Amino acid sequence: MPEYSRHVLEVLREPLESGCITISRAARQAEFPARFQLIAAMNPCPCGYYGDDSGRCRCSPDIIARYQGRISGPLLDRIDLQVMVGALPASELADAAPGEASAAVALRAAQAHERQQQRQGKSNSRLGPQEIDLHCRPEKAGEDLLRAAMARLNWSARAYHRVLKVARTIADLGGSASVQQAHIAEAIQYRRALRQS
Repeated sequence: MPEYSRHVLEVLREPLESGCITISRAARQAEFPARFQLIAAMNPCPCGYYGDDSGRCRCSPDIIARYQGRISGPLLDRIDLQVMVGALPASELADAAPGEASAAVALRAAQAHERQQQRQGKSNSRLGPQEIDLHCRPEKAGEDLLRAAMARLNWSARAYHRVLKVARTIADLGGSASVQQAHIAEAIQYRRALRQS
């Protein structure tokens, strides 16, 4: 992701937020649908070894900060899931146990989507702020955990709402009628951007 120019990346903010893009030229304006799923990747530093147990990274803190700073806070704020993926040792790659069958995952995802359609007539990702308050409100312990995370990580209101939608989706995948503390905790873990790690 940081290999793209900042201007190109910043243009993604509008469609990520609203699901449409508006183009204005002279006296005319046109709006186009632009709902999409963004999947992006980046290294933690220019050499790619920052945080690696091998100690191979030789990047200075300034270089790391400059590299990670190529992705603006407002753009990161609009990305729901931000997951750090470390390198696996060769022994773990060779001995990896088989994961859950794709058919089982697909069935669980379809059931979660059906729950969302029955509850609110749309997927969780398309909920507006008032709908989030109605459908994604967590139990008291979950709300307390989320408020503590917001204060500690200095999150925006946008991040707060996005974590609630992810937590509601996690609850739906687990077949839970309510958003519980464990769902909030998992959603918080999916929002650990590079600068917060």
